[in-house]
This record gives sequence, structure tokens and C-alpha cells, in this order.
Amino acid sequence: MDPKGPQPREGGEQWVPLAEVARPHGVRGELRLRLFNKAGDTLLGQDEVLVRMPDGEEHEVSVERARRADDAILMKLYSVDDRDRAEDLRGALVCVQRKEFPDPEPGEFYAVDVVGAEVRLRGERVGSVAEIVTYPSVEVMLVHADDGEGDWEVPLTEIYIAKVDVESKLVELHTLDDVERQPRRKKKT
Repeated sequence: MDPKGPQPREGGEQWVPLAEVARPHGVRGELRLRLFNKAGDTLLGQDEVLVRMPDGEEHEVSVERARRADDAILMKLYSVDDRDRAEDLRGALVCVQRKEFPDPEPGEFYAVDVVGAEVRLRGERVGSVAEIVTYPSVEVMLVHADDGEGDWEVPLTEIYIAKVDVESKLVELHTLDDVERQPRRKKKT
């Protein structure tokens, strides 16, 4: 999942982190990227990406080539020509404009599209979506409760989720039965 969240930029562009630079690959500046969604191929078709350094500095960079390597992607950027420069990028986030994402399948949505959405239970607002969290056995929607009593980790299953309306930024729940409150998480920075 994206540690910094999508970042709107000048002109309304929304850049979404899809991977982190894990390490250099070889001696000619190729980067091994750790994908946040191991099955995602969106980075393979990009001509340009945004590289966000750990200190927040950002650079739009042209992509020379990208290819699959098991559950990672190997990417060569035009401005990175040796292993030392590639090492300097370790830990940087590699971002793509949201508009470059393929359309989701019916009934699916991108996490970035529901963060901030209003969450309702039986028509009453109960909170807002803070993030989608992936655990080994389940994905959950972290909901910050309006009453300040903590968060709910609502499993992304039909038992709990009645409807997700991305356009209206609205999530309708069937129930919160058996969903325990968690201490409120601080927003990641």
C-alpha cells in the first residue's frame, strides 16, 4: 500500500505510488522495484514516472525500459546510468498518474479512489475511509469513526460491504457486528 498516499500536483495531476526502489540491479543503472501490488503491470507501459525521494523531493523522469522479474519490475530510467546513481534512489517511491490506471473490472475499485469516502451504516454516517490495509488473509477498509472512539477494520467482503460508489465517494455497510474497535491510527506521513 502507498505509504504517502496520492499526491495532487500543479495542474490537478494525481500521482500514485505503485512501487518502491528496492535496490540497484546490475551496473548500468537499472532499478529493482518492489511493487505494492505484485500482480500490477501498470508500470510496464509508462513513458514517464514521478520519483519521490524519502525526503519528499520529486522528479518526473522518462522511462527507457521496464520489464517483469518474478514479483518485481526492473526499470531503467534515462537519468540513471550507473550503479551508484541507482543506489541513491533506494527507498524512493515510483509514482504513476492516476489517469494512467486501467479501468477496474465491474465490482472492483482502486484503493486510492475510496480514501476519504464517507462511510454509512443503515443510512447514517459513521466515519470515513482512511486507507485499505492488506493482511495475509484479508483486505480491510480502515474506517476512522466520527465519534473518535477508534477505528474499524472492516473486511472487504459482501458480509460487511453493501456498496462502494467511487463517483459519490460513498461506502455503504451492511453491518459492523463482530468488527472490534481498534485504537485510532495516526495518519501516515
